[in-house]
Amino acid sequence: MKTIASQDLALALLIAAGTALGLFSSHIHAHGVIGKRFLPATITVDDPFVADEASFVVGHRKLPQEESAGGAGGGDEAGAPAATSGAHTTTFATELSKRITPDLGISLGAAYKRVRPDDGTVAQYGFDNLGLGIKYQVIKNAEHEAIVSVGVDADLGGTGSSRVGAESFSTISPAIFYGKGFGDLPDGMKYLRPLAITGIVAPELPTRRSEPDRLNWGFTVQYSLQYLQTYVRDVGLGAPFNRMIVLIEVPVKTCLSGACSGQTTGTVNPGVMWFGKYMQVALEAAIPLNRRSGRDVGAFLQFHWFLDDMFPKGIGKPIFP
Repeated sequence: MKTIASQDLALALLIAAGTALGLFSSHIHAHGVIGKRFLPATITVDDPFVADEASFVVGHRKLPQEESAGGAGGGDEAGAPAATSGAHTTTFATELSKRITPDLGISLGAAYKRVRPDDGTVAQYGFDNLGLGIKYQVIKNAEHEAIVSVGVDADLGGTGSSRVGAESFSTISPAIFYGKGFGDLPDGMKYLRPLAITGIVAPELPTRRSEPDRLNWGFTVQYSLQYLQTYVRDVGLGAPFNRMIVLIEVPVKTCLSGACSGQTTGTVNPGVMWFGKYMQVALEAAIPLNRRSGRDVGAFLQFHWFLDDMFPKGIGKPIFP
């Protein structure tokens, strides 16, 4: 399961397989539940679960000039000083994820973008590059609310429009995904039990040699009011607050080679999420991490459907259960 790629919301999805490292016994349910913990599909940092799901995200940010122009290296341009002008970019992104087996999943995604430059030129419209991929859940431990997955994702160069910054080259990203809830903390720290973290470590390797490599190391910090109310203490929260998660996503990339080597870009995305039996809704701000990442605050709105719960005997079950 993958949510939206960092920075400009261009969806980068997965294409190759990972190999199992070892398997801890536990039972894991669909759409991000392990033990008593629900870890949601977040917007800009890919979560570690595979599931049958569908997502739709609307995002808007004013991107720095190099980033919005789709210059060398793609979305996180870091080869020149941060631009003072750029483009207002609105993205409509969708993704469909499907389980092949209970632990192996594939995904397909696309994004349509509107890019309005600050210099007064005509706004450009078009699709970003398509993404495909696969992810495998390797380590699952319900008692400690922990999961690790491996996979590879790819942005398929040439499948989108260069008018909106889609690159002509592809980018391949082998990845490790992780998630950990803190429900195993002692009683003296019980109010920290609703906390959880997820994250990704993934080198991004372009197929064009002249383009720099990057490291995607985004992460999230989450505090589940549902976990607090249900498993720690009944504090009297009613609907809709008893089904909410307060979270911060930090999608971050560091350039590993070329003129931009060592430079980091990203955003800090505080937000709130509500989840029910069949879907979740999330709203987040996007605050630039540094001047190289931009100067203006953006926003994301996510609608995410759990197809495995909506159609458990049909399209929502693994192909090979």
